[in-house]
Amino acid sequence: MADAVFRITIAADIQRVWRELTKTDEAQGAVFNAWLHTTGLKPGAAMQMRTGSGQHVIVVGEVVEWDPPRRFVHSHRFTQYDDPVCRVAYDLKPVQGGVEVTLSVIGLPAGSATAKSMASGGTMILKSLKSICETGRPPRATRLMYWLFDRMEFVLPKRTRAEHWPLVK
Repeated sequence: MADAVFRITIAADIQRVWRELTKTDEAQGAVFNAWLHTTGLKPGAAMQMRTGSGQHVIVVGEVVEWDPPRRFVHSHRFTQYDDPVCRVAYDLKPVQGGVEVTLSVIGLPAGSATAKSMASGGTMILKSLKSICETGRPPRATRLMYWLFDRMEFVLPKRTRAEHWPLVK
């Protein structure tokens, strides 16, 4: 097991950054345009990241820590892999000119498909978050990727279908 840490400074208000990371009423443009579904944003609550159509669940987990607008920690498991669960932590700290955001992946199963996905995903999430908070939208290449994701959802493995991952707790 290992940890991966990603950090970025965003020229925005901490509430703006927090909302982007925790909103449930629209797609999370920083997190692969997935929708956060949860039984409640509080420790112990079940959570999922779903595709825009809601037909596929990409990530399942549970809220571990909830300290608005400073810290959000959840367990994390990609539904398409059989890898062990890890934890994802978002820490926000006001700094001169904005907010420092640290994304930590704790207990990352070394050498796993999850580790490979998170190695590039962490950087992309923070770069997209910065762009959204500072300009109102993700980078152009990211928007194109999301457009493709929407049209290629049918290629996701059947095991990711929402009926296999009921949101209960």
